[in-house]
Amino acid sequence: MKTNNLVPIFMLTVALSFGSVIGRAEPIPADCQTGGFALGCQAWTFKEFTVLEAIDKTAAAGGKVIELFAGQKFSADKPGVVLDQNASDEVVAELKARLAKDGIRAVNFGVLPIPNNEAEARKIFDFAKKLGLYGVTTESVESIDLIEKLVKEYNICVGFHDHPRRPNDPNYKMWDPNYVLSVVKDRDPRIGSCADVGHWVRSGLTPVDCLKILKGRIISVHMKDLNEKSPNAHDVPFGTGVCNVPGILDELKRQKFAGNISIEYEYNWTNNVVDAAQCVGFVRGYGAK
Repeated sequence: MKTNNLVPIFMLTVALSFGSVIGRAEPIPADCQTGGFALGCQAWTFKEFTVLEAIDKTAAAGGKVIELFAGQKFSADKPGVVLDQNASDEVVAELKARLAKDGIRAVNFGVLPIPNNEAEARKIFDFAKKLGLYGVTTESVESIDLIEKLVKEYNICVGFHDHPRRPNDPNYKMWDPNYVLSVVKDRDPRIGSCADVGHWVRSGLTPVDCLKILKGRIISVHMKDLNEKSPNAHDVPFGTGVCNVPGILDELKRQKFAGNISIEYEYNWTNNVVDAAQCVGFVRGYGAK
């Protein structure tokens, strides 16, 4: 009887042990961190160039991770080929080789639609799995049930991204962190927000307050600093604008944020590596204080 009694206790212990990791994606490796965060560039920063050039430029700026986006030209020697979830094994292999050469880790993919069609949505998650990505970024609220199913199956996070408020389109709600929270709060913990802090400022919001609303649900960050608080503001190096980047980093640190920060520098498009490098340097200095 004593031996038999140990069986359910053992099974309960095992169940609790497995339960402690349910709903947690594989962490981004610690060697990807700069200043305490997995920091790099959103490839959109270098959208005027190819994917392979964007990886090189991210490395030149001092980033250690990259967030890819769908539709970017892949390389100069493959005219007509763009990177997306339909990429061939040859393209994926070349992509991995360039990432390894430059010491950059691909961690995220987006912003892209996740269709409410399982076969098509699976292509996105299969692509993410091939690259060992931490997350995928989307605004496809209409696909939330399917997204949750695939998040659980693939153990890949999904962040819902915010673009700026659209005064002429009241149906667009992603700019509002309270709306994003309403979408994700009862879902798997690997589903949350891709917090675009610059777009919050363009929407008349305060990023730190928005992060607090979404506490525990920040999957990734599109980090910007802006020259002014207006819908037409443009990017400036971190710490020189109005977004309160130190306060944002403080709040992310307080929340024990473990996702990726993508520098998305949407200005000075053809010559912004130095600007991106200043952003990396700011976060590095923040971590050293």
